Amino acid sequence: MSEEGFTESHPDQPLKSGGLSRRIQQMSVGSMRKARKSLGQILIESEALTEEQLKEALSYQGEGGSEKRKLGEILIDKAFISEEDMLKALAFQLDLPYYDKLPVNDIDPALVEGIPIQFARDNLILPIARDAFNVTVAVADPLNIFPMDDLRLILSTNINMIVCSPSIINHSINRVYERSSDASQRVIDELNVPDIQEGVDDLEETKDLLDSTDDEKPIIRLVNGLLSRSVKEGASDIHIEPYENEIVVRFRIDGALHDTMQVPKRHLGSLVSRIKILGKLNIAEKRVPQDGRIGIKVAGKDVDVRLSVLPTAHGERVVMRLLDKSKGVKRLDQMGLAPDVYKTWTQLINQKHGIILVTGPTGSGKTTLLYSSVIHINTVDVNILTIEDPVEYRLPGVGQIDVKTKIGLTFSEGLRAILRQDPDIIMVGEIRDQETAEIAIQSSLTGHLVFSTLHTNDAASTITRLDDLKVQPFQIASALLGVMATRLIRKLCTSCRVKHVPGERELKLMELEPKDIENREIYRAGKGCEQCYGQGYRERVAIHELLVIDDKIKELILRTQDANVLRKQAVENGMRTLRQSAIMKALEGITSIEEAIQKTQTEELE
Repeated sequence: MSEEGFTESHPDQPLKSGGLSRRIQQMSVGSMRKARKSLGQILIESEALTEEQLKEALSYQGEGGSEKRKLGEILIDKAFISEEDMLKALAFQLDLPYYDKLPVNDIDPALVEGIPIQFARDNLILPIARDAFNVTVAVADPLNIFPMDDLRLILSTNINMIVCSPSIINHSINRVYERSSDASQRVIDELNVPDIQEGVDDLEETKDLLDSTDDEKPIIRLVNGLLSRSVKEGASDIHIEPYENEIVVRFRIDGALHDTMQVPKRHLGSLVSRIKILGKLNIAEKRVPQDGRIGIKVAGKDVDVRLSVLPTAHGERVVMRLLDKSKGVKRLDQMGLAPDVYKTWTQLINQKHGIILVTGPTGSGKTTLLYSSVIHINTVDVNILTIEDPVEYRLPGVGQIDVKTKIGLTFSEGLRAILRQDPDIIMVGEIRDQETAEIAIQSSLTGHLVFSTLHTNDAASTITRLDDLKVQPFQIASALLGVMATRLIRKLCTSCRVKHVPGERELKLMELEPKDIENREIYRAGKGCEQCYGQGYRERVAIHELLVIDDKIKELILRTQDANVLRKQAVENGMRTLRQSAIMKALEGITSIEEAIQKTQTEELE
């Protein structure tokens, strides 16, 4: 890409979006540059920082002695400013432009040839444009000049700098280097060379899959390429499906499966063997299912892969579920709960005893919501223990146990052991059988707060499911505090979504009148773009249905476990159903009406 394409790179142009940017622009640019004000003064005048906060940070900096820390680091650590605020002010101080995004698809991959990806990552720098005399480089730390000297030697040209956040640069590095080394089809072509056999002897894992070299065997590079591509595209699962004449590879992205590539059938043995070796499975055993785990690093991210190999009529079928551990667990207020639902849910999880259940199908965000809830109530004066299959995220200050069925450590056995550890709060990954249900209910009735999950379609059906597990109605009414049903629905891609006026049929399905959508901007999915990989949707958002067990519901539970009757009463009490929650997201322009209706079902309440 030529530098002319970066029309925003002139330092006198407005800084990008954000209140701090606008406030800096309103400051006297001429006087600021003339006086070369300090970083603290710029932040104060832009109203991002108060004088008291600056004094406190400077005092803290003065206590550092010979190991003085940078002022910006102290301000960020104390949460006085954000990293973005600091970078914008620093860029302004140095007369450098600041970008809140980079045109990744327009960056020529040839610009990074000869620059090791690890060098770019370690120093958070990326060449983004070239003209006849200069190369423009995005940097996260414009004061770190030593990498610039190295880059000047590598590129044999002058360097111009622009400032960008570390996360944007990291993402752009991964995308540009991935494009420069996107060799999936080439690897498949190489696999067709006659002498390629199993390709699984003396295999070594790379430290980072994007650091793979052309010297590695094609089958290794194919697997590495699949894993790195899946992480880049945000896939939650990789499906390797053998059929009569070919192997189909599919990615599950935002809950939907998409064909990714086809591999000749004769390479199934070497492909599955390579994956088995990564998962420490038996490559000689092809008759029985096998499960394993793979710990990998892709584009600087630690990814945990759950591996399942299943024999089928056409060969072994592989499914790999990816969990990006670098993302960590979100706070409860980041989980997308509606304000009224958030308020009620926080009241429930702060109770001293009882059982709270989260329900939904596999992959609907149940465990994520439980993790966020446990973190929300985790304090130094409570003892929290969990038993999970498997432990997905490590929670600081929480004792977590992995289920190991092969040695007899099941949910029920683990739960019994946990009760001898004097817990205040217990989290059971899933209630799967009568024994676990009974122990969990008994635990909640004897002074413990218990969290767990169930596989049911909605909140009201949970009562029916507990009855199926032989839990007595009086126990359910006494112990159960509330049930949250959750789903994940796809968010519209904001880059290509299209405004939409709902028709009569859509309004009927949503149970709305034309007046209900006045002054609202409703969208539908567009044709797709590079940002959403042609899908029209990008990422997902949670919807929720919260059933609170109040006195009326308790009376009903003692008389009947009919889900429809319980649901009707809950709606009369003010419960918002999953369908209503999804429609709210559509009315807010977050998702489409089609997605909201498709991913939820209406229930007869009559």
